[in-house]
Amino acid sequence: FSVPCSAILSSYLLGERLNLLGKLGCLLSLVGSTVMVIHAPEDEEVTTLEEMTSKLKEPGFLAYASILLALCFLLIFYLAPRYGQSNILIYLTICSVIGAFSVSSVKGLGIAIKGFFAGQPVLQHPLTWILVITLVASITTQINYLNKSLDIFNTSLVFPIYYVLFTTIVITTSIILFKEWVTMTVVDIIGTVCGFLTIILGVFLLHAFKDMDVSLGNLPQVLQNEQPAPVTRDDKNILIEVDNSSIAPEDKPKVFMLYT
Repeated sequence: FSVPCSAILSSYLLGERLNLLGKLGCLLSLVGSTVMVIHAPEDEEVTTLEEMTSKLKEPGFLAYASILLALCFLLIFYLAPRYGQSNILIYLTICSVIGAFSVSSVKGLGIAIKGFFAGQPVLQHPLTWILVITLVASITTQINYLNKSLDIFNTSLVFPIYYVLFTTIVITTSIILFKEWVTMTVVDIIGTVCGFLTIILGVFLLHAFKDMDVSLGNLPQVLQNEQPAPVTRDDKNILIEVDNSSIAPEDKPKVFMLYT
């Protein structure tokens, strides 16, 4: 609901216009989210910190996490100082990449909290404190660069792009870390992908045409006012129509002059 809620609230509170295509984009976002929920994969059962530790130590996830860290450092220390003020994707990509670590940390801390109330010695486990430090660092970094992006760029443009990037990276992280798609059928895989593409289409309609004055009332007028494409004439042979409608009647033959 983050995409339509931000669009609707910005329309009422910030005075930003929400045209017909924007409303259609909000509807497509809700439809795509519903389709994704229907076909969503089930979480692999991870109940202890030892199982979570074994998941985090798998070579596939370690390689994936190393790539994300390298990309994050490249964005923060090289690209952000040079292009962050002019390119909206720089800051939002940093927030999205860091979001992969925050979501994984929240998943592990949820397991730790369950174990704590079950009487397990989770406070003595080193993974608990590693997850706490990772969560605090990742959330702090996300808030920092998200606020920088909001200070420079339009709010109605920041949140949808951030949503698409963040969701893409989180889904990829879940696939690699918890192998959620292993037990999915082909129908569920296609449904999940189509639902996510529908959300992206809705976000595109919401913001690509946000400056157009399109509504149900003026839609026929907008379609009728479309200008025909200009006719390209040959440079060598130009056909000029000489028509003086104020003098000649409508039924009088028209005269054309051909210059070569």
